[in-house]
Amino acid sequence: MKKPRDYVERIEAAPELPAGSQERFRGYGVMGLPFLSGHVLAMRRFPASSVGPAYTSVWHRSPAGVWTFYADTGPRLSCTRYFGAAATHSIETGIHVSWRDGSRFSVQVAVARLEWDVEIASTLATRAMTGLGHLLAERAWHNPAMLTAMGKVAGVVLGAGRVRLWGSVPNGQGYIANPRVLWAVSESRASLAGEDLGSPGPVSPQARLGDFWIPQRGVFAIGGSFFDEFDPDRHSLETEGARPA
Repeated sequence: MKKPRDYVERIEAAPELPAGSQERFRGYGVMGLPFLSGHVLAMRRFPASSVGPAYTSVWHRSPAGVWTFYADTGPRLSCTRYFGAAATHSIETGIHVSWRDGSRFSVQVAVARLEWDVEIASTLATRAMTGLGHLLAERAWHNPAMLTAMGKVAGVVLGAGRVRLWGSVPNGQGYIANPRVLWAVSESRASLAGEDLGSPGPVSPQARLGDFWIPQRGVFAIGGSFFDEFDPDRHSLETEGARPA
């Protein structure tokens, strides 16, 4: 059976955008990982982007609800393009992701003194959701009714709380998330600015950014994302908190 790193290496070697006319991305990452301390982390790596170069982004939410986005490219070419209106800080800085073996990787953001170790594993639940995805016709991955049903099933099967695979992001664009291959985060430790974030576990209330809900259990996904093409009459490019490291 292929390990997660096998999929990652294949994507990195031959980045390919999903078909479509929207703003599109293909890659992998931790959809979200909450900690019992109230902190929340997420990571996105998109080797293929229709709006700019490949990039890596790390999201952090403090227990007080303050969101900070780190990315190794400019805010208008990274996740801040869609989520910046909800972020207090958006920082352009180097991010290092290194795989220790087929199922374990580390994320470092030096400017934040973030050290994050992640181990992921296949489970009955992740295999079931991945298998279900393989059975769907391509058009189903863009059908709001089908995506709503899939999100409800995923939330229950994965123990992830509320999951929504389509909706609107804080800057106003509509989004569609297509997580095609899934693994569960089996172990993780993280420290930020010298503070140990503690044990992973659900937060209350569940964290969200617009209609995108952060899973209550760590999920690593490979797939694609779609956003409405930017329209200055309807969408914001809010990046007031953006600054270089």
